[in-house]
Amino acid sequence: MKYFLKCFVLFISLAAPVMATGYTQTRYPIVLVHGLFGFDQVLGVDYFYKVPQALQADGAKVYVAQVSATNSSELRGEQLLAQVKQILAITGASKVNLIGHSHGGPTTRYVASVRPDLIASVTNIAGVNKGSTVADVVRKVAAPGSVNESVAVLIADGLAKLIGLASQDGNLPQSSNAALDSLTTAGAAKFNAKFPEGLPAGSCNEGAYQVNGVRYYSWSGASPLTNIFDISDAAMGLTSLAFKEKNDGLVSSCSSHLGQVLRDDYRMNHLDEINQFIGIVSLFETNPVSVFRQHANRLKNAGL
Repeated sequence: MKYFLKCFVLFISLAAPVMATGYTQTRYPIVLVHGLFGFDQVLGVDYFYKVPQALQADGAKVYVAQVSATNSSELRGEQLLAQVKQILAITGASKVNLIGHSHGGPTTRYVASVRPDLIASVTNIAGVNKGSTVADVVRKVAAPGSVNESVAVLIADGLAKLIGLASQDGNLPQSSNAALDSLTTAGAAKFNAKFPEGLPAGSCNEGAYQVNGVRYYSWSGASPLTNIFDISDAAMGLTSLAFKEKNDGLVSSCSSHLGQVLRDDYRMNHLDEINQFIGIVSLFETNPVSVFRQHANRLKNAGL
């Protein structure tokens, strides 16, 4: 019996590295797409903190898109489409898997809608698919043509340009007004009328799992406060007060639904979902990087 146990332990220890090899090796490249005020990398820190490296370590080809930190969903979508075409030319692949966080959700959906032939799957992480109550509140305070709007635009556009310079993409056009209008409930409704693929028919249901050959997935968190050592938790807790339903601090769980809803109640806030602030997340939930790895394996097993 002891001999059998020793052999079994030895087999597991030798097989584990082999089983891990190729775990995230999807058929098509993965393209990560940032949200509002997002970036590819700033001062050595990834927007998707440690995610690209973790996916690449086990076989995935990963690219991080850089679109305008602030602008409309359609314009960001056109920027992403151009980068998708470049990635396909570089890799020789026929399609890509798009994974978008926050405003990256509608951005990825736009590309899949106008060029489904280039997209294998779209995954939204807390995608602002039906708008955000926080955006509604901001738009109400900063009404079009008001002094508040002028001040807010000045600050937001300045921040967006600074992010662009820090990430070496300072030439991208920025428009905080266009971004805000895209993220309001009304703005999202207009966008959805043009690009409805994967959206739920009901208020909080699942959407079609596949449309025009593109697979749709989504997941999100529902805990604004997750770690007392995370300096961003206070802001998430404050913005969560705008909601009357479960949310991650900036997006409600129901608004995030797209295609197959993998889960909408992770113990994560809007920044935890991308392993920010620098990996300080809940100790009582699956690590965000592991969630990305699991999903890459899901895509692999689906032949994507």
